This record gives sequence, structure tokens and C-alpha cells, in this order.
Amino acid sequence: MTKVDFFGSENLLRGFSITGHCTADSRDEQGRLVCAAVSSAVYMAANTLLEVEGAVCDIAEADGQFSLKVKKETPGTQTVLRGLLIHLQQLSEQYSSIELNLEV
Repeated sequence: MTKVDFFGSENLLRGFSITGHCTADSRDEQGRLVCAAVSSAVYMAANTLLEVEGAVCDIAEADGQFSLKVKKETPGTQTVLRGLLIHLQQLSEQYSSIELNLEV
């Protein structure tokens, strides 16, 4: 199970945290594909925020864990975070191995 928590304040997203894997075991082909989709989306969002937008973020990464907290926003920060949220919401509707929480 992959757990995704988005957090923020004043109706603005401030970051997200992801833990776990979507796979049941090493033979779970669908789970591996879903996990790859989630990872790809997360890295694209993080790289866009940092390298394209120039946002200042704290990032922590370990096996099965990734968190990003925005310290200094740019005009496109909310667009990138909301795009990631929508993408992961749609994946969670299709695959029960993703649990999504929103605290704003």
C-alpha cells in the first residue's frame, strides 16, 4: 500500500509525503507498474518545482519514502502541486493500492 498525504494551509498546498509501495510481492506486475507511475509523477513534480520554477523546497528521500515541503513559492508552485494531486487522485480511484489524504 502506498500512502500519499498532501498538506497545506489557507487552501494552499505546501507539500506532500509518500510512504510505502504499491506491490503485494515481487511477482505483482500491476503493483510494480502503479508504483512506477507514482514515482515518476512525484519526481517530475519535484524536478519541475526545483529546476523549472526555482521554488525552494526541503526534500527527504529513502527507500519507500519521499517528502517535499515548499519553503519559498513561485507563481507556478500551486499549479505543479495541484497537478500532482489530481494525477494521484485519479490513480487512487483506479488502484486500491494507493491511499490519498488531503489536509488543507
